[in-house]
Amino acid sequence: MRVSVMGQAAFGEAVFKRLMADGVDIAGVSAPPSEGRPDALWAAAVEAGFAPIPTASLREAGGLEAWRALDADLCVMAFVTDILPIEAFGLPSLGTIQYHPSLLPAHRGASAMNWAIINGDEESGITIFWPDEGVDTGPVLLERAVPIGPDDTVGSLYFNQLFPMGVEALSEAVKLVVAGEAPREPQDHTLATHEPPCRERHAEIRWFAPAKQVYALIRGCNPQPGAWTTFKGERVKIFDTTFSAAGEAGLPGQILSVDDRGIRVRLNGGSITIARVQPDGQKKQPALEWARAEGLEPGQRLR
Repeated sequence: MRVSVMGQAAFGEAVFKRLMADGVDIAGVSAPPSEGRPDALWAAAVEAGFAPIPTASLREAGGLEAWRALDADLCVMAFVTDILPIEAFGLPSLGTIQYHPSLLPAHRGASAMNWAIINGDEESGITIFWPDEGVDTGPVLLERAVPIGPDDTVGSLYFNQLFPMGVEALSEAVKLVVAGEAPREPQDHTLATHEPPCRERHAEIRWFAPAKQVYALIRGCNPQPGAWTTFKGERVKIFDTTFSAAGEAGLPGQILSVDDRGIRVRLNGGSITIARVQPDGQKKQPALEWARAEGLEPGQRLR
């Protein structure tokens, strides 16, 4: 069976290399063209002797014809952010399968991992599904669940769990398709949730919100888009925090201490210690370094 691979970045590269290692007959590859820093999947495909098709070109007749000419039996979508016409999914004779980092129908959309953590979910996972004309609405081939740890960030959840699990699941899914045993279980759309892409407008820290909610927002925006607050009218993003439920005197957002561990800030029902920040227009840096540069002192407030 001939399989085409569509994707990008490290995940797309890992899936491509895993399918190659599985002995899958790769028909061709689609990825974003290299602009500046080369895309990992594009570079891996070129190194393996393929001429990748730019994913954005599949929105046009010429790109679709090039994709059709691959004569693939199945397409594997491994991290695709372009919105493509449904025609592209039906060009392989057996259709297209896609990876999504949530347990569909929960958290449809581009920021599934962010919202799972922000909303306080205790479980996440991956879904391999057959895409259709909707956004993450197609029939499910397989799902795998994992717990979300109390201190997980988007980065740790993805790279430690959903990335490697997704590579394994796509490998398994291809084998199920080859064997003629791949399910197509309809999603229960009455249980669906769909959130918008997680942007900076969603990432403002409201210090008077419950402590666990603030901590979840910071973790759910790490590494992107970065939860933010202000100090002396200047925006600063907050990363890499630890939480304590111990009660402290003072107002939420008030700085309790500044030391080698970072900046400890009172919450509404606990405190956090901030280890890493990114002031507006600057690179990420240790929180203590920023605190010293700004003259942060206990009693001052982040707002």
